[in-house]
Amino acid sequence: MWPFSSSKQNKNVVDAASYISIKETTEEAEIEKMVTKLEQIFYSTSREIVILCIGSDRSTGDSLGPLAGKILKEKNIPYPVYGTLQEPVHALNIKKVLKEIKETYDDPFIFGIDACLGDERQIGYILIREGSFIPGNAVNRALPSVGDFHLKAIVNTLDPLSPVHSLNSTRLYMVLKLAEIIAEIISRVAANDNTSRGVIEKMNVP
Repeated sequence: MWPFSSSKQNKNVVDAASYISIKETTEEAEIEKMVTKLEQIFYSTSREIVILCIGSDRSTGDSLGPLAGKILKEKNIPYPVYGTLQEPVHALNIKKVLKEIKETYDDPFIFGIDACLGDERQIGYILIREGSFIPGNAVNRALPSVGDFHLKAIVNTLDPLSPVHSLNSTRLYMVLKLAEIIAEIISRVAANDNTSRGVIEKMNVP
């Protein structure tokens, strides 16, 4: 969980990022837009892709990661998934989980998923960004930086005086809807992964 700034300084960064905005009825074209972007990212690497969903099931706003992880597990995607409602990845165990991932997989490509706080206009946004992120920033609990790419979903407004209150007062409906769409996007990418990688490998054969 981390804050998302809406200042002018960051506007170009936001505009350049791949994102969709979740509405009462999310257009299929919006979902496919994100699927296409994620395909470009996943299919361009030969490394083992690991999905790392971060968050706690003890806080509504921070439960996005565990909810998304649970749904992805149920969809039986071919990528390893860490962080579910049953076994969440959070501040108390993230170092241990990262160590386990690095010991289990050779140079894994870690794709992180976490919730984010922003301003009212940004609630419902899902963004994909390159590079690692630092979970816990929004509640002043900086943890190890995570991931090669990451996806963040803005679940509520940021109360700078009490970010924990922002998390605990987040609507479960919004969090669940975001988790479902994130899982749908990743599962569509995963469903086509083997075929797409096979085509790419054939194209690269001299």
